[in-house]
Amino acid sequence: MFIKDTLTQALAAISTQRLRAGLIILAMSIGVASVSVLTALGESARRYVVNEFEALGTNLVIVLPGRTETTGGQPPLFGETPRDLTLEDAEALLRSRHIAAIAPLTIGSAPVSALGLERETNVLGSTHALRRVRRLTVAQGSFLPQTEIDKALSVCVIGQTIRNELFAKQPALGQWLRINDRRFRVIGVLASEGQSVGTDFDEIVIIPVASAQALFDTHSLFRILVEAKSKPDMYKAVDEIRDIIKARHEGEDDVTLITQDSVVSTFDKILTALTLTVSGIAGISLAVAGVLVMNVMLVSVTQRTSEIGLLKALGATKRQLLWLFLSEAAMLSLAGAVLGVMLGYLTLGVLQAFYPDFPMQLPGWALLAALAVSLFTGLLFGVLPARKAANLDPIAALAKR
Repeated sequence: MFIKDTLTQALAAISTQRLRAGLIILAMSIGVASVSVLTALGESARRYVVNEFEALGTNLVIVLPGRTETTGGQPPLFGETPRDLTLEDAEALLRSRHIAAIAPLTIGSAPVSALGLERETNVLGSTHALRRVRRLTVAQGSFLPQTEIDKALSVCVIGQTIRNELFAKQPALGQWLRINDRRFRVIGVLASEGQSVGTDFDEIVIIPVASAQALFDTHSLFRILVEAKSKPDMYKAVDEIRDIIKARHEGEDDVTLITQDSVVSTFDKILTALTLTVSGIAGISLAVAGVLVMNVMLVSVTQRTSEIGLLKALGATKRQLLWLFLSEAAMLSLAGAVLGVMLGYLTLGVLQAFYPDFPMQLPGWALLAALAVSLFTGLLFGVLPARKAANLDPIAALAKR
Protein backbone atom coordinates (compact mmCIF):
# COMPACT_ATOMS: atom_id res chain seq x y z
CA MET A 1 0.00 0.00 0.00
CA PHE A 2 1.34 3.37 -1.06
CA ILE A 3 0.63 6.58 0.83
CA LYS A 4 -2.02 7.47 -1.76
CA ASP A 5 -3.71 4.09 -1.23
CA THR A 6 -3.70 4.57 2.54
CA LEU A 7 -5.28 8.02 2.31
CA THR A 8 -7.86 6.86 -0.26
CA GLN A 9 -8.84 3.90 1.90
CA ALA A 10 -9.13 6.10 5.03
CA LEU A 11 -11.24 8.66 3.15
CA ALA A 12 -13.53 5.92 1.83
CA ALA A 13 -14.01 4.55 5.36
CA ILE A 14 -14.96 8.04 6.60
CA SER A 15 -17.43 8.65 3.78
CA THR A 16 -19.26 5.35 4.42
CA GLN A 17 -19.92 6.30 8.06
CA ARG A 18 -20.96 9.95 7.71
CA LEU A 19 -22.90 10.20 10.98
CA ARG A 20 -20.01 8.76 12.96
CA ALA A 21 -17.52 11.01 11.21
CA GLY A 22 -19.79 14.04 11.70
CA LEU A 23 -20.01 13.46 15.45
CA ILE A 24 -16.23 13.21 15.77
CA ILE A 25 -15.69 16.36 13.68
CA LEU A 26 -18.32 18.24 15.71
CA ALA A 27 -16.78 17.24 19.04
CA MET A 28 -13.30 18.20 17.88
CA SER A 29 -14.50 21.50 16.41
CA ILE A 30 -16.18 22.50 19.68
CA GLY A 31 -12.94 21.85 21.54
CA VAL A 32 -10.82 23.81 19.08
CA ALA A 33 -13.33 26.68 18.99
CA SER A 34 -13.36 26.87 22.79
CA VAL A 35 -9.58 26.99 22.99
CA SER A 36 -9.38 29.57 20.19
CA VAL A 37 -12.01 31.93 21.61
CA LEU A 38 -10.79 31.81 25.20
CA THR A 39 -7.17 32.23 24.13
CA ALA A 40 -8.13 35.18 21.93
CA LEU A 41 -10.09 36.80 24.76
CA GLY A 42 -7.20 36.39 27.19
CA GLU A 43 -4.64 37.68 24.71
CA SER A 44 -6.90 40.58 23.71
CA ALA A 45 -7.37 41.53 27.36
CA ARG A 46 -3.59 41.48 27.85
CA ARG A 47 -2.97 43.70 24.83
CA TYR A 48 -5.80 46.06 25.82
CA VAL A 49 -4.40 46.62 29.31
CA VAL A 50 -0.82 46.98 28.04
CA ASN A 51 -1.92 49.51 25.39
CA GLU A 52 -3.91 51.46 27.98
CA PHE A 53 -0.86 51.91 30.19
CA GLU A 54 1.39 52.66 27.25
CA ALA A 55 -1.09 55.37 26.22
CA LEU A 56 -0.34 57.16 29.49
CA GLY A 57 2.86 58.46 27.95
CA THR A 58 6.43 57.51 27.19
CA ASN A 59 9.04 56.77 29.89
CA LEU A 60 6.55 57.69 32.57
CA VAL A 61 7.18 57.66 36.33
CA ILE A 62 4.28 58.24 38.73
CA VAL A 63 5.08 59.76 42.12
CA LEU A 64 2.45 59.08 44.79
CA PRO A 65 2.41 60.42 48.34
CA GLY A 66 2.87 57.66 50.91
CA ARG A 67 5.19 54.71 51.18
CA THR A 68 3.62 51.33 50.42
CA GLU A 69 4.97 48.90 53.00
CA THR A 70 4.21 46.04 55.33
CA THR A 71 5.34 46.18 58.95
CA GLY A 72 5.90 43.33 61.39
CA GLY A 73 2.71 41.39 61.94
CA GLN A 74 0.42 44.28 61.05
CA PRO A 75 -1.86 44.56 58.01
CA PRO A 76 -0.36 46.29 54.98
CA LEU A 77 -0.30 50.07 55.37
CA PHE A 78 -1.07 51.94 52.16
CA GLY A 79 -0.62 55.66 51.66
CA GLU A 80 0.81 56.33 55.15
CA THR A 81 2.75 59.57 54.77
CA PRO A 82 4.14 62.13 57.22
CA ARG A 83 4.00 64.80 54.50
CA ASP A 84 1.94 65.52 51.42
CA LEU A 85 3.46 66.23 48.05
CA THR A 86 3.54 69.95 47.27
CA LEU A 87 4.16 72.20 44.29
CA GLU A 88 7.60 72.93 45.71
CA ASP A 89 8.36 69.19 45.65
CA ALA A 90 7.26 69.03 42.02
CA GLU A 91 9.45 72.01 41.05
CA ALA A 92 12.42 70.49 42.85
CA LEU A 93 12.25 67.40 40.64
CA LEU A 94 13.20 69.49 37.61
CA ARG A 95 16.72 69.68 39.04
CA SER A 96 17.26 66.16 37.76
CA ARG A 97 18.96 66.14 34.36
CA HIS A 98 17.18 62.88 33.52
CA ILE A 99 13.69 64.41 33.67
CA ALA A 100 12.13 66.04 30.59
CA ALA A 101 8.85 67.29 32.10
CA ILE A 102 6.73 67.09 35.23
CA ALA A 103 2.97 67.46 35.58
CA PRO A 104 1.64 67.89 39.14
CA LEU A 105 -1.97 66.81 39.60
CA THR A 106 -4.74 67.92 41.94
CA ILE A 107 -8.18 66.43 41.39
CA GLY A 108 -11.61 66.90 42.86
CA SER A 109 -15.30 66.79 42.03
CA ALA A 110 -17.36 69.95 41.69
CA PRO A 111 -20.50 71.30 39.99
CA VAL A 112 -19.81 73.14 36.73
CA SER A 113 -22.34 75.40 35.05
CA ALA A 114 -22.69 77.62 32.00
CA LEU A 115 -25.58 79.32 30.22
CA GLY A 116 -28.08 78.08 32.80
CA LEU A 117 -26.98 74.43 32.54
CA GLU A 118 -25.20 72.57 35.32
CA ARG A 119 -23.68 69.16 36.01
CA GLU A 120 -21.24 67.46 38.38
CA THR A 121 -17.86 66.49 36.98
CA ASN A 122 -14.20 65.92 37.84
CA VAL A 123 -11.92 68.95 37.87
CA LEU A 124 -8.22 68.32 37.25
CA GLY A 125 -5.55 70.83 38.19
CA SER A 126 -2.25 70.63 36.33
CA THR A 127 0.17 72.57 34.15
CA HIS A 128 1.02 73.08 30.49
CA ALA A 129 3.27 69.96 30.69
CA LEU A 130 0.26 67.65 31.17
CA ARG A 131 -0.44 67.81 27.46
CA ARG A 132 3.03 66.45 26.69
CA VAL A 133 3.15 63.89 29.46
CA ARG A 134 -0.32 62.40 28.76
CA ARG A 135 -0.21 62.90 24.97
CA LEU A 136 -3.43 64.93 24.98
CA THR A 137 -4.80 66.42 21.76
CA VAL A 138 -6.58 69.79 21.64
CA ALA A 139 -9.40 69.94 19.10
CA GLN A 140 -10.17 73.66 19.50
CA GLY A 141 -8.28 76.58 21.00
CA SER A 142 -5.19 75.98 23.12
CA PHE A 143 -4.09 74.11 26.21
CA LEU A 144 -3.16 75.65 29.57
CA PRO A 145 -0.61 78.46 29.12
CA GLN A 146 3.02 77.90 30.03
CA THR A 147 3.51 79.98 33.17
CA GLU A 148 4.81 79.71 36.73
CA ILE A 149 3.65 76.55 38.44
CA ASP A 150 2.18 78.44 41.41
CA LYS A 151 0.32 81.07 39.39
CA ALA A 152 -3.46 80.81 39.56
CA LEU A 153 -5.23 81.70 36.29
CA SER A 154 -8.98 81.76 35.57
CA VAL A 155 -8.78 79.65 32.42
CA CYS A 156 -9.85 76.08 31.69
CA VAL A 157 -9.79 73.35 29.04
CA ILE A 158 -12.87 71.14 28.76
CA GLY A 159 -13.62 67.68 27.37
CA GLN A 160 -15.96 66.90 24.49
CA THR A 161 -18.86 65.74 26.69
CA ILE A 162 -18.72 68.94 28.77
CA ARG A 163 -18.72 71.02 25.60
CA ASN A 164 -21.68 69.13 24.12
CA GLU A 165 -23.76 69.29 27.29
CA LEU A 166 -23.08 72.89 28.38
CA PHE A 167 -22.31 74.64 25.07
CA ALA A 168 -24.31 72.56 22.60
CA LYS A 169 -25.81 75.47 20.65
CA GLN A 170 -22.83 77.83 20.47
CA PRO A 171 -19.02 77.84 20.42
CA ALA A 172 -17.43 77.08 23.79
CA LEU A 173 -14.22 79.07 23.28
CA GLY A 174 -14.27 82.36 25.13
CA GLN A 175 -17.31 81.44 27.25
CA TRP A 176 -17.29 81.59 31.05
CA LEU A 177 -17.60 78.33 32.97
CA ARG A 178 -18.50 78.47 36.65
CA ILE A 179 -16.88 75.87 38.93
CA ASN A 180 -18.28 76.10 42.47
CA ASP A 181 -18.19 79.85 43.13
CA ARG A 182 -15.38 80.70 40.70
CA ARG A 183 -15.45 81.55 37.01
CA PHE A 184 -13.03 80.26 34.38
CA ARG A 185 -12.82 81.23 30.74
CA VAL A 186 -12.78 78.32 28.27
CA ILE A 187 -9.61 78.54 26.17
CA GLY A 188 -9.53 75.03 24.73
CA VAL A 189 -11.53 71.87 23.99
CA LEU A 190 -9.86 68.47 24.08
CA ALA A 191 -10.25 65.99 21.25
CA SER A 192 -12.31 62.96 22.17
CA GLU A 193 -9.97 60.84 24.28
CA GLY A 194 -12.42 58.40 25.87
CA GLN A 195 -11.48 56.25 28.85
CA SER A 196 -7.80 55.98 29.74
CA VAL A 197 -6.95 53.84 32.78
CA GLY A 198 -10.06 54.90 34.66
CA THR A 199 -9.95 58.59 33.61
CA ASP A 200 -12.53 59.86 31.12
CA PHE A 201 -11.03 62.98 29.57
CA ASP A 202 -14.26 63.65 27.68
CA GLU A 203 -15.96 64.46 30.99
CA ILE A 204 -13.24 66.46 32.66
CA VAL A 205 -12.35 70.12 33.17
CA ILE A 206 -8.64 71.02 33.37
CA ILE A 207 -7.54 74.18 35.18
CA PRO A 208 -4.12 75.42 36.42
CA VAL A 209 -2.93 73.44 39.43
CA ALA A 210 -2.64 76.55 41.65
CA SER A 211 -6.24 77.45 40.77
CA ALA A 212 -7.35 73.90 41.66
CA GLN A 213 -5.62 74.07 45.03
CA ALA A 214 -7.41 77.35 45.78
CA LEU A 215 -10.71 75.93 44.53
CA PHE A 216 -10.50 72.82 46.73
CA ASP A 217 -8.69 74.60 49.60
CA THR A 218 -5.70 72.26 49.67
CA HIS A 219 -1.93 72.55 49.39
CA SER A 220 -1.26 68.88 48.63
CA LEU A 221 -0.97 67.14 45.28
CA PHE A 222 -2.80 64.01 44.25
CA ARG A 223 0.31 62.77 42.42
CA ILE A 224 3.10 63.93 40.13
CA LEU A 225 3.57 62.59 36.62
CA VAL A 226 7.21 62.61 35.50
CA GLU A 227 8.43 62.04 31.96
CA ALA A 228 12.04 60.92 31.66
CA LYS A 229 14.16 61.85 28.65
CA SER A 230 14.68 58.22 27.63
CA LYS A 231 14.18 54.70 28.90
CA PRO A 232 17.68 54.47 30.46
CA ASP A 233 17.08 57.91 32.02
CA MET A 234 13.80 56.65 33.51
CA TYR A 235 15.56 54.23 35.85
CA LYS A 236 18.14 56.85 36.83
CA ALA A 237 15.35 59.39 37.40
CA VAL A 238 13.66 57.04 39.88
CA ASP A 239 16.72 57.11 42.13
CA GLU A 240 17.10 60.88 41.84
CA ILE A 241 13.41 61.51 42.52
CA ARG A 242 13.62 59.45 45.68
CA ASP A 243 16.76 61.29 46.82
CA ILE A 244 15.25 64.74 46.11
CA ILE A 245 11.99 64.03 47.96
CA LYS A 246 13.87 62.38 50.82
CA ALA A 247 16.07 65.46 51.23
CA ARG A 248 13.04 67.76 51.21
CA HIS A 249 11.10 65.59 53.69
CA GLU A 250 13.81 65.57 56.36
CA GLY A 251 15.19 62.17 55.42
CA GLU A 252 11.81 60.44 55.25
CA ASP A 253 11.37 58.06 52.31
CA ASP A 254 7.63 58.68 52.15
CA VAL A 255 6.73 58.41 48.45
CA THR A 256 5.88 55.52 46.18
CA LEU A 257 7.36 55.50 42.68
CA ILE A 258 5.72 53.51 39.92
CA THR A 259 7.37 53.18 36.53
CA GLN A 260 5.34 52.58 33.43
CA ASP A 261 7.43 49.53 32.53
CA SER A 262 6.85 47.88 35.91
CA VAL A 263 3.07 48.27 35.66
CA VAL A 264 2.96 47.02 32.08
CA SER A 265 5.25 44.10 32.89
CA THR A 266 3.20 43.07 35.91
CA PHE A 267 -0.10 43.12 34.05
CA ASP A 268 1.51 41.39 31.09
CA LYS A 269 2.69 38.49 33.26
CA ILE A 270 -0.62 38.18 35.11
CA LEU A 271 -2.78 38.20 31.99
CA THR A 272 -0.42 35.88 30.09
CA ALA A 273 -0.67 33.35 32.94
CA LEU A 274 -4.44 33.80 33.01
CA THR A 275 -4.66 33.24 29.25
CA LEU A 276 -2.65 30.02 29.45
CA THR A 277 -4.73 28.81 32.41
CA VAL A 278 -8.03 29.47 30.67
CA SER A 279 -6.73 27.87 27.48
CA GLY A 280 -5.69 24.80 29.47
CA ILE A 281 -9.16 24.51 30.96
CA ALA A 282 -10.69 24.82 27.50
CA GLY A 283 -8.25 22.16 26.33
CA ILE A 284 -10.12 19.63 28.47
CA SER A 285 -12.83 19.68 25.80
CA LEU A 286 -10.20 18.48 23.32
CA ALA A 287 -9.41 15.56 25.60
CA VAL A 288 -13.12 14.72 25.71
CA ALA A 289 -13.20 14.86 21.91
CA GLY A 290 -10.18 12.56 21.83
CA VAL A 291 -11.97 9.99 24.00
CA LEU A 292 -14.89 10.14 21.56
CA VAL A 293 -12.48 9.55 18.68
CA MET A 294 -11.08 6.48 20.45
CA ASN A 295 -14.50 5.03 21.28
CA VAL A 296 -15.86 5.50 17.76
CA MET A 297 -12.70 4.11 16.21
CA LEU A 298 -12.87 1.04 18.45
CA VAL A 299 -16.43 0.44 17.26
CA SER A 300 -15.20 0.95 13.71
CA VAL A 301 -12.52 -1.73 14.18
CA THR A 302 -15.17 -4.17 15.40
CA GLN A 303 -17.46 -3.39 12.46
CA ARG A 304 -14.64 -3.67 9.91
CA THR A 305 -13.08 -6.89 11.22
CA SER A 306 -13.67 -8.80 7.99
CA GLU A 307 -12.25 -5.90 5.93
CA ILE A 308 -9.13 -5.89 8.10
CA GLY A 309 -8.81 -9.67 7.72
CA LEU A 310 -9.08 -9.39 3.94
CA LEU A 311 -6.38 -6.69 3.85
CA LYS A 312 -4.05 -8.80 5.97
CA ALA A 313 -4.77 -11.85 3.80
CA LEU A 314 -3.79 -9.81 0.74
CA GLY A 315 -0.46 -8.97 2.36
CA ALA A 316 -1.08 -5.76 4.36
CA THR A 317 1.45 -5.45 7.18
CA LYS A 318 0.81 -4.36 10.75
CA ARG A 319 2.53 -1.05 10.04
CA GLN A 320 0.29 -0.40 7.01
CA LEU A 321 -2.88 -1.15 8.97
CA LEU A 322 -1.66 1.00 11.83
CA TRP A 323 -1.11 3.94 9.46
CA LEU A 324 -4.48 3.30 7.83
CA PHE A 325 -6.42 3.85 11.05
CA LEU A 326 -4.14 6.65 12.24
CA SER A 327 -4.67 8.42 8.91
CA GLU A 328 -8.42 8.14 9.42
CA ALA A 329 -8.13 9.63 12.92
CA ALA A 330 -5.87 12.41 11.64
CA MET A 331 -8.29 13.33 8.84
CA LEU A 332 -11.19 13.54 11.26
CA SER A 333 -9.15 15.60 13.72
CA LEU A 334 -7.94 18.04 11.08
CA ALA A 335 -11.45 18.45 9.68
CA GLY A 336 -12.70 19.17 13.22
CA ALA A 337 -9.81 21.60 13.79
CA VAL A 338 -10.54 23.55 10.59
CA LEU A 339 -14.25 23.74 11.44
CA GLY A 340 -13.36 24.76 15.00
CA VAL A 341 -11.12 27.60 13.80
CA MET A 342 -13.92 28.84 11.53
CA LEU A 343 -16.38 28.74 14.43
CA GLY A 344 -13.83 30.53 16.61
CA TYR A 345 -13.36 33.37 14.11
CA LEU A 346 -17.13 33.63 13.67
CA THR A 347 -17.60 33.92 17.44
CA LEU A 348 -14.87 36.55 17.71
CA GLY A 349 -16.48 38.50 14.86
CA VAL A 350 -19.81 38.54 16.69
CA LEU A 351 -18.15 39.63 19.94
CA GLN A 352 -16.24 42.37 18.09
CA ALA A 353 -19.53 43.69 16.71
CA PHE A 354 -20.96 43.94 20.24
CA TYR A 355 -17.75 45.34 21.78
CA PRO A 356 -16.06 47.42 19.03
CA ASP A 357 -13.65 49.15 21.44
CA PHE A 358 -12.18 45.86 22.64
CA PRO A 359 -9.64 44.43 20.16
CA MET A 360 -10.55 40.81 19.46
CA GLN A 361 -7.56 39.06 17.96
CA LEU A 362 -6.50 35.43 17.80
CA PRO A 363 -2.67 35.30 17.89
CA GLY A 364 -0.94 33.19 15.27
CA TRP A 365 0.72 30.96 17.86
CA ALA A 366 -2.68 30.12 19.36
CA LEU A 367 -4.08 29.16 15.96
CA LEU A 368 -1.13 26.87 15.20
CA ALA A 369 -1.27 25.43 18.73
CA ALA A 370 -4.99 24.62 18.41
CA LEU A 371 -4.41 22.81 15.10
CA ALA A 372 -1.37 20.93 16.43
CA VAL A 373 -3.08 19.90 19.68
CA SER A 374 -6.20 18.69 17.87
CA LEU A 375 -4.08 16.60 15.50
CA PHE A 376 -2.00 15.25 18.37
CA THR A 377 -5.16 14.41 20.34
CA GLY A 378 -6.68 12.55 17.39
CA LEU A 379 -3.49 10.54 16.81
CA LEU A 380 -2.98 9.85 20.52
CA PHE A 381 -6.46 8.45 21.04
CA GLY A 382 -6.37 6.71 17.68
CA VAL A 383 -3.33 4.59 18.59
CA LEU A 384 -5.26 2.00 20.65
CA PRO A 385 -7.88 1.24 17.95
CA ALA A 386 -5.17 1.22 15.28
CA ARG A 387 -3.02 -1.25 17.25
CA LYS A 388 -6.04 -3.43 17.89
CA ALA A 389 -6.77 -3.58 14.16
CA ALA A 390 -3.13 -4.24 13.28
CA ASN A 391 -2.87 -7.13 15.73
CA LEU A 392 -5.96 -9.00 14.49
CA ASP A 393 -5.35 -12.53 13.23
CA PRO A 394 -6.29 -12.60 9.49
CA ILE A 395 -7.97 -16.06 9.65
CA ALA A 396 -10.02 -15.16 12.75
CA ALA A 397 -10.92 -11.79 11.21
CA LEU A 398 -12.11 -13.37 7.96
CA ALA A 399 -14.21 -15.85 9.93
CA LYS A 400 -16.29 -12.95 11.35
CA ARG A 401 -18.23 -12.16 8.19
